[in-house]
Parts: sequence; structure tokens; C-alpha cells
Amino acid sequence: MNSFGKIFRVSLFGESHGPAIGVIIDGCPPGLPLRTDDFVYDLSRRKSGGKGTTERNETDQPEILSGVFEERTTGAPLTITTNNSDRISSDYDQFKNIPRPGHADFVAGIKYSGFSDLRGGGHFSGRITWGLVVAGVIAKMIIKPSEISAKLISAGGSSDIEAALEKVLVEGDSIGGIIECRVHKPAKALGEPFFYSFESAVSHVIFSIPAIKGIEFGSGFAAAVMKGSEHNDPFIDRTGRTSTNNAGGINGGITNGNEIVFRVAVKPTSSTGIEQRTLDFEKNEMTLLKVGGRHDRCIAMRMPVIVEAATAIAMADLLMIDRGIHERSGNS
Repeated sequence: MNSFGKIFRVSLFGESHGPAIGVIIDGCPPGLPLRTDDFVYDLSRRKSGGKGTTERNETDQPEILSGVFEERTTGAPLTITTNNSDRISSDYDQFKNIPRPGHADFVAGIKYSGFSDLRGGGHFSGRITWGLVVAGVIAKMIIKPSEISAKLISAGGSSDIEAALEKVLVEGDSIGGIIECRVHKPAKALGEPFFYSFESAVSHVIFSIPAIKGIEFGSGFAAAVMKGSEHNDPFIDRTGRTSTNNAGGINGGITNGNEIVFRVAVKPTSSTGIEQRTLDFEKNEMTLLKVGGRHDRCIAMRMPVIVEAATAIAMADLLMIDRGIHERSGNS
């Protein structure tokens, strides 16, 4: 499935080297002010062009095809697309017979009976996250006054991101990183235990981002070596504010009003300039493969805005679910 959400439902479409990519958003409330200019800032944060990013240069200009009239959302499904123009598809001709290690080439070939589009990773490409960022812009409007900020806090195992990037550029390899995301002024009581708790919903959409390998909330894995008296967050006022935040702003799968904090692990870009020994499936013999083309040396550099968008999408869906339950029942 290529959709996420129960009420605020986001569907992604397109391939990396197809004519266009885009997003359909169903369940968007009517009346939100929306223009193409609203997407520019977050899309610019996702774009390539910085040190260590791919040389592929797409305009990323959004086109709103449906769901907006006179610069307001109508409540009908939103369809927003952008054209792919900077494509060099010949870079990917060999990967049908020699699947790239770490990529989806091998499993996509099996799942889709050899008919999947391997150019640029096809529908598995990080290019498809353009639609997540677009949907995230709208979701951020819905969840106001909550604000989301994410940043890269380490790359290649080092907090000196610039030095780590310089080193890998010289080596011709790739590195991953850790991104920390914080939600300021979160609404209380978001989350539907057990199967759509706040952590469940956010983790679901976060893991839909290519290259994500792990997530931890609050103290995360460090909680496993703490004592209960250390890990508990004592309340210090009647609003629910706590003196510590090991829970990361979530108790029982429901937001408690304290700042939400989580971190995600991003793997190294699979396409690396280092030659690797792998199987040629056509010849059934080992061969040396050096992946050409244009690729990020550290995809985590462009990931913070995507993590923000994914978080906002999950929060918008949970907020609309909560309103649907509690406003109708008179418990709001």
C-alpha cells in the first residue's frame, strides 16, 4: 500500500525517473489558505545542492491539480504534483542483472515479477519523499499551535558533521546519521491505544521514509539500564508539566503536553563509490560492481524536513481522530 492515515490520508505516487511524482491528500479540512508558495520553504530544505548531496537538480515546483479553489482548500481530495526533468536513466541499465547491494532492486524484482521500474530506484526512491514534504506543509497548518523542528545531530558517528562529511567525500564512500525531532506545544491526549498510539502512528510513517533504520522516544534505549525511580518523570504543576522528560512527552501511548522528543537513525546511502563484490544474477557468478550515477554521500543531510513532515502527518491524523471521537461525545 502507498497510503497512510485513517482520516487525514496521504497517498504517494510516481517513480524517480517517471514523468512526474506527487501526492493525493484525502480528508483535508476545508477552508485552509493554500498557495503553491506555501510549499517553497520546506521543499527548498529537502532539495539537493549542498555539500555531499546529489548533483541531480530538479525544480521541485509544485502544481495543485485539485482540492483548492480561490486559494482555499475545498475539502475534496488534494492532488499536487511536480515534474521530473533532470533524469539520466542509462545509469541504471545494469542493475536488473546485478542488483545493487543495500537497495530494493532484488526484492522489487521478485515482488513485482520483474516489471518494477529500477531507474533511480523507481517508487522506492528517496525522490518520492517530495510528496511527504508537501503533505507535511498542510499537516503543519492543521496541528497549529504545535511546532515541529528536526535537526541532524551526528553524521558518520560524529557530532562534527562537517569533518565527517569532508572525510567521506575524500574516501568516496557514504555515511548515515542521527536526526533529533522535537514537537513544541503539542496538544494533549493525542494517541489511540493500543494499535494507533502516538508512538505507533509516528513510527509507522517515519519508517516509510527510505533509509530509516531505527527510532527511539525520550530516553529511548537508555531506559533499559535505568531504574524506575530514575526514569519516571515527576509532575511539578497541575498542567502536567514534569521535571524530567524521559518519556519524551508520551505516557501510555498518549501525549501528555510536555515536549515530544524522539531520534531516528538514518543508514548510509546504499549507492557508494566504493567497489563491491556481489552476484551477477544473469551469469551466476561473482563480479565487481561500482555504482555510478548521482547520489547523496549522506542522505541524512536532507532528512530533517522529511522527518518533520512525517511527524506532522501522523499528528494531523491523530488530532482529527481525537476530535471525531471526543467532540461528538461531548467530552472535549
